[in-house]
Amino acid sequence: MEGVSGRYDFYIGLGLALSSSIFIGGSFILKKKGLLRLASRGSIRAGQGGHAYLREWLWWAGLLSMGVGEAANFAAYAFAPATLVTPLGALSVLVSAVLSSYFLNEHLNVHGKIGCILSILGSTVMVIHAPQGEEVSSLESMAEKLKDPGFIAFAACVLVSSMLLIFVAGPRYGRSNVLVYVLICSAIGSLSVSCVKGLGISLKELFAGKPVLKEPLGWILLICLVICVSIQINYLNKALDIFNTSVVTPIYYVLFTTAVMTCSAILFKEWQHMVLHNIIGTVSGFLTIVSGIFLLHAFRDIPFAPDLLPLFLQQGRTDLSWRSAGKDQSCLHQPLLGPEDVLEGSQSVEEEE
Repeated sequence: MEGVSGRYDFYIGLGLALSSSIFIGGSFILKKKGLLRLASRGSIRAGQGGHAYLREWLWWAGLLSMGVGEAANFAAYAFAPATLVTPLGALSVLVSAVLSSYFLNEHLNVHGKIGCILSILGSTVMVIHAPQGEEVSSLESMAEKLKDPGFIAFAACVLVSSMLLIFVAGPRYGRSNVLVYVLICSAIGSLSVSCVKGLGISLKELFAGKPVLKEPLGWILLICLVICVSIQINYLNKALDIFNTSVVTPIYYVLFTTAVMTCSAILFKEWQHMVLHNIIGTVSGFLTIVSGIFLLHAFRDIPFAPDLLPLFLQQGRTDLSWRSAGKDQSCLHQPLLGPEDVLEGSQSVEEEE
């Protein structure tokens, strides 16, 4: 009976994670639509300090959609393993890219389309091979996991490395190396996901009628979550302000997801009961998603033209074009005399003169 209940929770978490990606991806389109409508009316744009978007219903619809998506993502951690929920967040990027090509007339080149396909395939592989069972189902078991020496050592390493990055590497290399600020966000983000997981379990028990509000662990996790998210937002904004979004987004996704999967493996022991082929499948699916996100972002502004093909393919293309042109050309457009006849005619005219 516990196995059936665990599998039922797994599919609930999967559905919440997928719906979260759809709502969050669609929220970007709604917000962008509202901002473009304001720009067409001549209102002061948000980038110039204007706040006219607060009177635009499309912008509020996008904000509501993002709120629903974040709530669904938060709830997904209470039902499904973090190893599954976190990588599926990449689908929001895919949804946003596909919808923008239809509703915002933004061009999605060949690299982007291949990236979308790879992201879907990688997500499917991860869903098939992800751990099905939950190792933590109550606050008591969560408290026991937090006391594990392995997790304490991991958290200490994360905090020490983050401090070194913030106070030593940040002032020196933060504006020249994109990895500095992104590593801070990723390392702290792994702890924030653990806090979200614990709070999700707390809410689950609260709705079941248990006196969760009297437990100090829930409040401690909430305070830690606020601190971690504040640090993440601060340094992610710094990275986006200095470096190109197409560079920051794929690097942040890879490092953040890797940190979360490592933390989940240590804290929740989600990989402990997985067989070898499921571990290989999960890692392969994650790497496939990474490849798709990289193609979708890194080559977003590069147009795909035939001139970019290798020379031997270009040669074949030109030969085919000449052949097709010769086949399609009608007799009305073909010369009456061949090149040999033209030369012979010109020589006879010269002899007569």
